[in-house]
Amino acid sequence: MQDQPAPAEIVRLSAPAAEGVPNNPALPAVVMRGAAEPSPAALRRLFAAHGWGGMWQWSIFRYHHYHPDAHEALACVAGNAEVMLGGPAGDTVAVEAGDVMVLPAGYGHCRITSSDDFSVCGAYPAGQEDYSTCRAGELPLDEAARRIAAVPLPRMDPVFGAGGPLAAAWGLAR
Repeated sequence: MQDQPAPAEIVRLSAPAAEGVPNNPALPAVVMRGAAEPSPAALRRLFAAHGWGGMWQWSIFRYHHYHPDAHEALACVAGNAEVMLGGPAGDTVAVEAGDVMVLPAGYGHCRITSSDDFSVCGAYPAGQEDYSTCRAGELPLDEAARRIAAVPLPRMDPVFGAGGPLAAAWGLAR
């Protein structure tokens, strides 16, 4: 498999628990601009090569939600959007085709606006494909924090494998 080009920009975001969204106290969300070919077939191969699976293609819910039992990679394959990361008090991030967001377990996300053709591919580390989705406030924060703390780190960055921005941000073994 050909090496991926270096992303044009890396954005790391952290947010405290707020408004029913636990976020992740230990790991930042990582946005990698221009990091991947915006093709579902190419992403499926790339993610699978790095141990990420359960891939789907659609959009992002328009309500604040998180996954207390899985890390998630969201690769924009078409269009553009503004996505709020970190819950209602979080950061609004503009994404476009080729951008990849990697959200640690518990990190809130919500689509605010998007082009009509906006689409993402989602994927999860091996063993985390059967994840649950919680709306903001649905799970008591102490229970969410307990579940989040039990989620193992992925073996590799979904885009760059053993190296790359996620390995550096999350302290993944090289």
